Amino acid sequence: MISIKQWRFATAIIILLCTCNNLWSQENIKMIPFGDMDQWITREIKESSIIGGNTKYVYEVGPTQTIKGDNAYENLGGSPWGTSNVMAKVAGITKTNTSAFPEKRGNGYCVRLDTRMESVKVFGIVDITVLAAGSVFLGSVFEPIKSTKNPNKMLQMGIPFTEKPLAIQYDYKIKMADSKNRVKATGFGKKTTVDGQDYAATILGLQKRWEDSNGNIYAKRIGTMVVYYDTTTPDWQNNATYEILYGDITGHPSYRPQLMRLNADERYTMNSKGENTKVVEVGWGETNEEPTHLMLQFTSSHGGAYIGSPGNSFWIDNVKLVY
Repeated sequence: MISIKQWRFATAIIILLCTCNNLWSQENIKMIPFGDMDQWITREIKESSIIGGNTKYVYEVGPTQTIKGDNAYENLGGSPWGTSNVMAKVAGITKTNTSAFPEKRGNGYCVRLDTRMESVKVFGIVDITVLAAGSVFLGSVFEPIKSTKNPNKMLQMGIPFTEKPLAIQYDYKIKMADSKNRVKATGFGKKTTVDGQDYAATILGLQKRWEDSNGNIYAKRIGTMVVYYDTTTPDWQNNATYEILYGDITGHPSYRPQLMRLNADERYTMNSKGENTKVVEVGWGETNEEPTHLMLQFTSSHGGAYIGSPGNSFWIDNVKLVY
């Protein structure tokens, strides 16, 4: 029979092992900088008087402060996050769009991403209605926006990154619009219907990039994780964890070509010549290769620019990488 002294010793060992295991787990889950979504920059921008001259609030993930004026925004305070919130100057008219919002959650904040219609109408000068999906991503935006053409080129997607995490983890909540089809509104012509349900999405890609002598940017895909959401959640889903797949995943049971194929979306970055250049994926990397860049995007609509279902909302908080 075990003695009281032996039982106490065994209990102490078990407690110690459990404590060490918890410490190990905590040390191997790292918050992406500003990934707790608790700090926000508020931009106060007065739109042109010809469209009302109202002061609008445009939000960015970064060290808490307020910036007044219609100056182009660049990421501040070491924040790696860009958003779909932008300032545009078209035909001399200053206009803003906000589709990513800070929202109170507990003692801090989260981000709420909305799919919504945005319009600006000035008789005889401009008449534009576009569908804007809410998005937050690792990268930056080239402001001011001067055209609705090729919006992906206005985004610098990805940040320098050489690690190989096992998974991504975050908290999320979703409200899906009650619509079987989507809307396409580009600002040119009438709105049209796009067949198929809209989805909220998380898209992660690890790339090994390089530049040739002409300034072209190429990449191998090192790691991949894509998940689509099509159902409203009753409440927050905390610590949702998704495995990152490495190497050529075309034979993996989880591979879905439409979502995970090479060059599934157009991505751009700045080359050494200061030119915003398309990143062309030329193949799958080996499982032992190290990446140079991490791309990560959360979006309230999955179908690309100007396509989605107004009414979608996607909340995100506490974005971490698991090692």
